[in-house]
Amino acid sequence: MTRRPAPPLEDSDSASTDAPPPVTVTDLEIGLGTGPVLLRRTGLSLRRGRITALTGPSGSGKTTLLHAVIGDLPYGARVTSGSVEVLGQDVFALAPAALRTLRRRHVAYVGQDPGSALNPRMTARHLIAELAADCSPEAVERLMADCHLPASLAHHRPGALSGGQQRRLALARALARRPEVLLLDEPTAGLDAALRDEITALLRRLATEHGVAVVMASHDPYVVERCADTVVALATGGAPYAPYVPEAPHVPGAPSAPRNHPPNTPITLPEGLRAENLHVAFTHRGHTHQALAGADFHAPAGSATGITGPSGCGKTTLLRTLAGLQVPQSGTLTWGGRSLPAPVRKRSRDMQRRIQFVPQNPLGALNPARTIGATLARPLRLHRIVGVREMPARVGGLLDAVGLPGDFAHRYPHELSGGQRQRASIARALATEPDLLLCDEVTSALDPATATAVLDLLAHLRATRQLTLVLVSHETDLIDAYTDTVHLLRGGRVIRPAAPREGAASA
Repeated sequence: MTRRPAPPLEDSDSASTDAPPPVTVTDLEIGLGTGPVLLRRTGLSLRRGRITALTGPSGSGKTTLLHAVIGDLPYGARVTSGSVEVLGQDVFALAPAALRTLRRRHVAYVGQDPGSALNPRMTARHLIAELAADCSPEAVERLMADCHLPASLAHHRPGALSGGQQRRLALARALARRPEVLLLDEPTAGLDAALRDEITALLRRLATEHGVAVVMASHDPYVVERCADTVVALATGGAPYAPYVPEAPHVPGAPSAPRNHPPNTPITLPEGLRAENLHVAFTHRGHTHQALAGADFHAPAGSATGITGPSGCGKTTLLRTLAGLQVPQSGTLTWGGRSLPAPVRKRSRDMQRRIQFVPQNPLGALNPARTIGATLARPLRLHRIVGVREMPARVGGLLDAVGLPGDFAHRYPHELSGGQRQRASIARALATEPDLLLCDEVTSALDPATATAVLDLLAHLRATRQLTLVLVSHETDLIDAYTDTVHLLRGGRVIRPAAPREGAASA
């Protein structure tokens, strides 16, 4: 544990260091029955007006620890040692009614997948107002402004918001309760650099001015350095898993990876995926949000193409449109020079197999009622990739390819960390042996070592299988090393291929 001097407090009464800590975790260890240990013995003490950062590799138990603070353990998990006290109460001894009161009035939690907690039928304004201590229109507008949500989005439902906007909406909902303790799991994942700075500044202000005790799990060393007063580093029982990338000769005609040519040097490749003049708008109760406004895009076959741009500019909408999950009001799609139906249900079974989408939210690809093995086996069976006898071996190979142990086939999504779920989501997409992989912020929930290892895996697959990759990311320095071209998206339009520095400045 490391400490650095904390900034002066403006609300000294509520943030007094003499007051008992609002959260104390003592020698806590959590296991999954007779199975693996989800959180190794850990201690934690939060202070009012201070920000504590949880760091560590994927699978080290950061999310498990945050859930333990609100008395919410994964199904089948149990506390094997230690205790958790919140505002002087043992959370695991509280009656259900008292625990609900604690969660609603005193402790707010924003998960790594905030979009799943947003009612898809409610507008942003109503989602904030339903939990707010002050539900007046003026108070809701102030919260949206604090979280850098444009007022024009107040009448939009979560489905019309980008991943970054959903994350900020979930944060606004949490702050609306005026909590004493704020728990955040990767609060800046999927946000561009400017918004990341603004959100960290907001958290710093909440802590110092209002005496809120904040604890956040984060893989971003910049965010940790910028706003954390205390850093708690969690560790797994051994070295973090890394994808296995076998040595393979370069395939003639397939570009080497990562890129070893000057940035944005044109590469002559066969016609791949092309989109022209895409228009996508979301309308609710007379309010229209134009997500794509005449966007053009081209990913040559066998290439790796990056897409970057500020949060809310339409990156996820573009990727979902290419995948057939969002139908445009106008525009055309082609693959290999042939027309590609816009809705995925109108595409042939073979075309559905060839084009796969890896969402920013890995739970979108993982059925919570199925084990990871069953999730990976389903596309193998539907697309007749292998026979029944070969199924277990192929599932094990997919897990090994993304750096997950074979026994993860028997686990459920809730038994995995956010980073492990992301790797399982990638494995599900790879199961169909696709020609085109559309990846939406696939490294946002991963620690730096795992993120690099996953991109190394994708680069290897691209080189050996002539896989076409489209990568959406705010981490322009990272994706630039693994792509041929990085496109800049702004205001619903692809402006032009962006040089690395330009993309980083805009993101």
